[in-house]
Amino acid sequence: MTYAISERMLSMQPSAIREILKMTADPSLISFAAGNPAQEAFPVDEVAQITQDIMNESPIAALQYSLSEGYPLLREELKRFLQDRYSIGSENDDLIVVSGAQQVMDFACKVLCNEGDTIITEAPTFVGALNTFRSYQVNIVGVDMDEDGINIEKLEHALRTQKNVRMIYLIPTFQNPTGRTMSLAKRQACYELAKKYNVPILEDNPYGETRFSGEALPDIKSLDDQGLVIYAGTFSKILSPGLRVGFVMAPHEIISKMVVAKQCNDVHTSILSQMICHRFMTEYDFYAHLDRLKVVYGKKSGIMLEQLDRLLAGKLLYTRPEGGLFVWGELPEGVDMLKFVSTLIEHKLAVVPGNAFMINSADKTQAFRMNFSTPSDEQLVRGVEIMAEVVAKVF
Repeated sequence: MTYAISERMLSMQPSAIREILKMTADPSLISFAAGNPAQEAFPVDEVAQITQDIMNESPIAALQYSLSEGYPLLREELKRFLQDRYSIGSENDDLIVVSGAQQVMDFACKVLCNEGDTIITEAPTFVGALNTFRSYQVNIVGVDMDEDGINIEKLEHALRTQKNVRMIYLIPTFQNPTGRTMSLAKRQACYELAKKYNVPILEDNPYGETRFSGEALPDIKSLDDQGLVIYAGTFSKILSPGLRVGFVMAPHEIISKMVVAKQCNDVHTSILSQMICHRFMTEYDFYAHLDRLKVVYGKKSGIMLEQLDRLLAGKLLYTRPEGGLFVWGELPEGVDMLKFVSTLIEHKLAVVPGNAFMINSADKTQAFRMNFSTPSDEQLVRGVEIMAEVVAKVF
């Protein structure tokens, strides 16, 4: 039978990262390609105990249908946490729980955009968000980044010249894939432009709690006195990605439509997962756990950067993130990036080619992404050694 695939999905391709990850089934291959939390960051014993307690005390509540908006106790705890930790949330905002932060990208696009409308993003940016936006057949416009975040002049040019701009998508803190952090001045400038052109900002903050050096900066949402910022957060990097629990805080009008979108999508996020998150936040030392994450990621990033400094300084450019999970590498002009990445795989090291994060995958880039959270310490050392060996052969 010949199947008539919808126009929406006809041009969609599998995630380049997910395809690369299939190769990691080979135990001899070292993967710098994933974006997974470090396995030593998982509070396995605590989650096991919480799950047992829930199933002993409230099994029916954990197994039954629940509210589309989310588990009420978790919603209230998250509102308190965001206000206390980030000064986020006003009387005009509401919060719902979603099935991972990527669902926020889906709902924001579904609620705000029609086919052919424009979304402005950083370039490069998170491939999962790009694929979600593409599935709605919107016009995606990428704006180049500087070392301290999106280029403000180019952002305003895009806002001024593009038609039907419905949203600006930003990852200001430890951006995926570059690891860069947007300066306070640029956060303020982005918000002022959103006000000037009356365009909402979707602020994606999956990595904020992984900061292991430097000073924390205010989130754009904390500046929001006009109801212009949709804030996406997640438990994936601070507790467990497998639980699939994220959250979104936004003005009531947007949240009410997102609830309808969720009812049409998956009805509600796993209630057992939400109950686990709530109990972990309220019955355990949540802040001590967050501090432990920073030690884990600070150590692992330090191993990768020390190896890069020792073996590849002056041969590659690479970012020095203060948090998050990624280092963004850049090859000299004239070196074929895709061939370089392919050669690394032949030598049993996987990284993600930079074009996976470009608005148009055919756009030229010399960059590639390296993850330091997933490999073991020994693999981090050996992986950079492999990269240095390949660099010596390629250029």
